[in-house]
Amino acid sequence: MSEKHEFSWGPATGVGSMPGGDAREAAKTVTGTFGDFPFLPELPARGPGADMIGRSLGLLVEMYAHVEPSGWRISDRPGRDTRRARSWLGEDLDALEEFTQGYAGPLKVQAVGPWTLAAALELRGGEAVLSDPGACRDLAASLAEGIRTHLAEVRRRMPDARIVLQLDEPSLTAVLRGHVRSASGYRTHRAVDRQVVESTLRELIADEPVVVHSCAPDVPFALLRRAGAAAVSFDFELLTERDDDVIGEAVEDGLKLFAGVVPPTDTALSEAPGSVMGVRKLWRRLGLNPGTLAESVVVTPGCGLAGASPAYARAALDLCVRAARSLADNPE
Repeated sequence: MSEKHEFSWGPATGVGSMPGGDAREAAKTVTGTFGDFPFLPELPARGPGADMIGRSLGLLVEMYAHVEPSGWRISDRPGRDTRRARSWLGEDLDALEEFTQGYAGPLKVQAVGPWTLAAALELRGGEAVLSDPGACRDLAASLAEGIRTHLAEVRRRMPDARIVLQLDEPSLTAVLRGHVRSASGYRTHRAVDRQVVESTLRELIADEPVVVHSCAPDVPFALLRRAGAAAVSFDFELLTERDDDVIGEAVEDGLKLFAGVVPPTDTALSEAPGSVMGVRKLWRRLGLNPGTLAESVVVTPGCGLAGASPAYARAALDLCVRAARSLADNPE
């Protein structure tokens, strides 16, 4: 078992995005709820540059982007959108640093992975970076360098925390299957070879404890495990029994599951979400030892909470903590 898989995780955490635009309030909520595993909140309601894609484009090294009506597009130089993305990230780090003084546990930060970024970012002509293998390689290299710089800054600010990197890859399955639409919308980009996808992720994951998140169906668990991911984060409601074998093998190999069992948008919340019982049933189907459930599963919402009301977001995060406690106390 790799050293990355032996990393100590908390029982519950969030995915990344939160509603509203107040960085201090978001950091206070996250750190107050997840005393064992806080994360750096993202606040996309502030506008372009605070969104998932724009925030990660602000991390790039010697590669820049700006907002067009169609989305984010590569630029020759840093402009207002890049400066805004970096400024908001700095504001978020300031807030998190304030509320994590002396914290020495795991702390999660998020960045969009190279394949979802390649599917979302446009070349100068308007087509996705995904259409150009050379541009994909350049983007992955720039992102890797930017993430290294970002993690170094987080460690400087929170020196006692143990940093966990989450790579958001909701478009990964579409990239692998050739389902990403072209700029015209009349065709799709060719599927990227699985070995190319895997090797790109492996180089980016390197020696960091990394969790890869996707709230899309058919998460490629086996590919992510081979690429070196220490954990996979997914919407538990989208799981099917055809995933059982690969999940069972991955868990036995030490892969951690970040199970999204709490709905990410406003709905009536029960004290014990149905998906919590689903996690127990999964463990029984896989024939795994119930005593390993709590140490193998981190409870999260199904996806980010940007679309939720502030009150619901707080309740959902609190329910994640209670659900994790329920799994630990009653694994069977």
